[in-house]
Amino acid sequence: MALFTVAEARAELARLRPTLDRLVAVRADAAELAASLSPGGTPTPLGGMPELKAAEALLDELITTVQDTGVHLKGLAPLLLDFPADLGGEDVLLCWLEGDAGIDWYHRVDLGFAGRRPLPS
Repeated sequence: MALFTVAEARAELARLRPTLDRLVAVRADAAELAASLSPGGTPTPLGGMPELKAAEALLDELITTVQDTGVHLKGLAPLLLDFPADLGGEDVLLCWLEGDAGIDWYHRVDLGFAGRRPLPS
């Protein structure tokens, strides 16, 4: 498993931003399409079943693009990314949650999101 430094993780997040923004938009479209196709759903100008299938395929492609970088995609709604790292000799995951300005958090591998702490200055 490749490890990121804090600087590398921040650079990778910056590089991934367009992909993440697209993922958020397609995620919203897929949710709207799925709701419109459910019993009693309100039709949407986005289309129907073919457009939902296309959105799902694009979501899979975008997710693969993120995962191919070595970043762990832990959540889709909201997006939650973990960047494997070594911090002071301890294996950690640098953590980014949709809405965060940047990578300013980490957690121990064994604790997960509940153990999220601010990165030391």
